[in-house]
Amino acid sequence: MAEDIDEKKQRAYVNRRSIMDLGMGIIYTGMGLLMVFASKVGLDAVFSAPFNYVFGGICLLYGGFRIYRGVRRNYYR
Repeated sequence: MAEDIDEKKQRAYVNRRSIMDLGMGIIYTGMGLLMVFASKVGLDAVFSAPFNYVFGGICLLYGGFRIYRGVRRNYYR
């Protein structure tokens, strides 16, 4: 009985963490795309072009990692 409750808690935690990782990955990826294409959208007046490309690339990489981690759901292994 206690093992069933612990297993349900663990599954609920994995589901919440997976949803959070997918959501944050989408946000980071979107922000990275916005930074990379800032000159085409008209937002290049805030930062310089090299900064936009470097920061956008980092956001794209981290967003991809968060999406990958959310899809894999490998939190306890």
